[in-house]
Amino acid sequence: MSKNTDNKYDLTALMVMAAAREVKNGEVVFAGTGLPMIAIMAAQHLHAPDAVLIYEAGTIDGKTISTPSSVADPRCVYQASVASGVANVFETLQRGWVDLGYLGGAEIDLYGNVNATSIGDYMHPAKRFPGSGGNVDINCLAKRTIFIMVQEKRRFKNRVDYLTSPGWKVKWWDDGDAKPKWVSRKELYPKKFQGGPSAVITNMAVFRFDETGTMYLDTVHPGKTAEDVKNNVEFDLNIARMSGETKLPTKEEMDILYNEIDPEGIFLKR
Repeated sequence: MSKNTDNKYDLTALMVMAAAREVKNGEVVFAGTGLPMIAIMAAQHLHAPDAVLIYEAGTIDGKTISTPSSVADPRCVYQASVASGVANVFETLQRGWVDLGYLGGAEIDLYGNVNATSIGDYMHPAKRFPGSGGNVDINCLAKRTIFIMVQEKRRFKNRVDYLTSPGWKVKWWDDGDAKPKWVSRKELYPKKFQGGPSAVITNMAVFRFDETGTMYLDTVHPGKTAEDVKNNVEFDLNIARMSGETKLPTKEEMDILYNEIDPEGIFLKR
């Protein structure tokens, strides 16, 4: 009997279900390759059957039977309302029709600014990443964004090495200013402002953002403490609003994840 039908769970499934619970029924959700695909499919199976899934490569409202290997997998097209291309789905995003976007990144700071471009000096980086892709478009134009990331101190920075995708506040230089100051993204881009980071889900915890756009700790995963999480961020993290432990996936949810959504073990390893 596979492990999804007993009382055990794994960390990946916990993260997927935490992400799936963010989806509301009827929402339009923009997903990239990997865990976001499993999360939205889980939401559709469990509590949001009318959620509309957009895959970044160009399909809208597909009824995928099992997890595709990527957003360009032919399985994404099955019973889709639209099967076109990148330009079409990003036009949907630009029109303001997307409620929720799932993203990842290499680094993030206290205000949700994300780096997916490079580590170190941009011209002579210690490491170069794929870059924005659709990261900045999705984060700026979706009504809210969920980031799924690995929790490490070097990734949760006081200031990201490169700003790929703006969070709630960004560093800005006014004319004559010697030093930058933190400025609200809504203030800088009022006509194009749609929303911003809503939550960050890691292998240790779930974070959210308060009224000022500042990250705080919401829940810790079983076996972790608030101090564990604080020791894995560079900035001064607010833990006073922590609500408890992240909800464990149920037996039913595990069964759906492993036997129906990803039976091949493409992303949920056995």
